[in-house]
Amino acid sequence: MEELPILNRNAFERRLQEAGLPSLTRSAVKTLQVNVGKLCNQTCSHCHVEAGPNRPERMLPETAAAILHLLKFSPSVEVLDITGGAPELNENFLDFVAEARSLGKRVINRSNLTAFLLPKHDGLPGFLASNQVEIVASLPCYTRENVDRQRGAGVFEKSIQALRVLNDTGYGMPGSGLTLNLAYNPLGAFLPGPQAQLEQDYREHLRSDFRIEFNHLLTMVNMPLGRFAETLHRGGEYDEYLSQLVNSFNKDTVAGLMCRSLISVGWNGYLYDCDFNQMLEMNLVGKNERLRVNSHVNSLESLSELEGLPVLTDDHCFGCTAGCGSSCRGALA
Repeated sequence: MEELPILNRNAFERRLQEAGLPSLTRSAVKTLQVNVGKLCNQTCSHCHVEAGPNRPERMLPETAAAILHLLKFSPSVEVLDITGGAPELNENFLDFVAEARSLGKRVINRSNLTAFLLPKHDGLPGFLASNQVEIVASLPCYTRENVDRQRGAGVFEKSIQALRVLNDTGYGMPGSGLTLNLAYNPLGAFLPGPQAQLEQDYREHLRSDFRIEFNHLLTMVNMPLGRFAETLHRGGEYDEYLSQLVNSFNKDTVAGLMCRSLISVGWNGYLYDCDFNQMLEMNLVGKNERLRVNSHVNSLESLSELEGLPVLTDDHCFGCTAGCGSSCRGALA
């Protein structure tokens, strides 16, 4: 295969070069991450998607059907990762789960927890359990004060209530086979601590204070995008935070970057290298032109067509390579 040109000789590309590493290219696509829209029942201060109750962006049934068709003819894909907004609020959510499971794919539901408490979702935990769906539940801290400060008044209490519902369904309980992972992101302009230590702290507090069980904690770096970027700018911390990310570059994280084996699909069906590029509208690189193009699910027969293509990068990529690294699977190093 001919060597692909470097599309952006930006700061991140230069750091890769200084570390003796090549520019990022995609291997076989193993994870298809689908953002079904920006509608959410919460408005969180750190949200890079800027989701909320009044956001109109939502995936339509015809787009969902095209994605499922593409998934059917993409044998390399092992995981369908459904996110939002609150993915449970989208009309296509149940079909995504059922169809992907019928194809033998693992399914991940990235939840804000409180969506499970909505009246129309009474049977949702049971449906997810019957389909062996893995749940990644956002819980930025194990204390009421910190969670409510980031996610809104009363959210912590509702999150604990939802976790109890999930535990009662079997999620996170030993021997159940139902995976419940929690996702942590810092409450301010700093990097997460070591994932193993934070997991131990979470387990001790949630078990002793609330009798809550879970499988693993995933630590994630706050990206300087969306509402978090706005908060940084208001506080005059943006440049300092970005410098922290740059100065914390860890070359050992690069091999595990999720963009190497993941494709992100927006609510309108357009394709991106990752969820963060999606929010910046950095469209996927075209196969022939080696340029940014509006690649859409309708333009592909299989995700195997994207193997070997370059990954678009920019300053925000330092968030995934800072310290222990960050991905949808948690720390990388």
